[in-house]
Amino acid sequence: MKGAVLYGPNDIRVEDLDDPRMIEPTDAILRLAASCICGSDLWPYRGLQPIDGPTHMGHEYCGIVEEVGSAVKSIKPGQFVVGSFATSDNTCPHCRYGYQSACVHREFMLRAQAPFLRVPHADGTLVPTPGGTPSPGLVPSLLAASDVLGTGWFAADAANVNPGGTVVVVGDGAVGLLGVLSAKQMGAGRIIAMSRHEKRQKLAREFGATDIVTERGDEGVARIRELTKGIGADSVLECVGTQESMMQAIHATRPGGYVSFVGVPHGVDLDGQRLFFTHVHLHGGPAPVRRFLPRLIDLILNGTIDPGKVFDLALPLDQVAEGYRAMDERRAIKTLLQV
Repeated sequence: MKGAVLYGPNDIRVEDLDDPRMIEPTDAILRLAASCICGSDLWPYRGLQPIDGPTHMGHEYCGIVEEVGSAVKSIKPGQFVVGSFATSDNTCPHCRYGYQSACVHREFMLRAQAPFLRVPHADGTLVPTPGGTPSPGLVPSLLAASDVLGTGWFAADAANVNPGGTVVVVGDGAVGLLGVLSAKQMGAGRIIAMSRHEKRQKLAREFGATDIVTERGDEGVARIRELTKGIGADSVLECVGTQESMMQAIHATRPGGYVSFVGVPHGVDLDGQRLFFTHVHLHGGPAPVRRFLPRLIDLILNGTIDPGKVFDLALPLDQVAEGYRAMDERRAIKTLLQV
């Protein structure tokens, strides 16, 4: 099969790869309905996250089960399934507390920018769609549930978004935009999206943003304070992972408010004494997408949400390099790969 392999900064290639094969009796093999490029893929693509030699790319996926191992009980060939970027047995203590992305058997998925994929711990990782195979039009939204929607939902959950509350979303990538959608679903009364990009601002408003703030850093914080009458937001979703975005999030939050951080941190250094006097709650990490998948799948299938709108560029797999360039240059929010 063909698959995407990153060799170094700005060097992504499509190569002939071995078809995935069963390794453990708890594995499943999927034929993917589609794949995509994640914003987190841009960190190694830009050379800001080191890789140890050629690296198979892709961790978001949904598709048809082709084969299951002898120990797999709840997943069957022919089912359409959605999985998480982090595998889980869904039975360990961390999983039972709802943090499947910290499962004691966790593996972070790779190799999903390809037509076929091996998924470890299939029973605990994969969630079948009720009612059989969904229509092709639903595939982008179900694919989004595998990571960016699940991560945006976790961002809103971890930031304690409540009905009527004031929410700020820092970051206008796919995760930030779906954080807006998630906050809306959780009943937020006011959602302030921080964005300088007209197309992303438009989608943020479509997903539920009530205000747009274009300023960044200290100016962005001052604007949030102005909009909240000097108080700050109840909940702030940090969806980028830089020092500036984290400081902006913390300082835009009212005392006693909540900051979630779901953007993979790069160069973030917190001053403990300054943090101490903010009285801000911090909660983040790799999103436990598996916790939310059943609900997210239902919301998609019943038409309540349409997270697939974050895919504004669709390309065949052999044009994956253009998909990376388009996202790196902010010409695209998120690239769907037709495998």
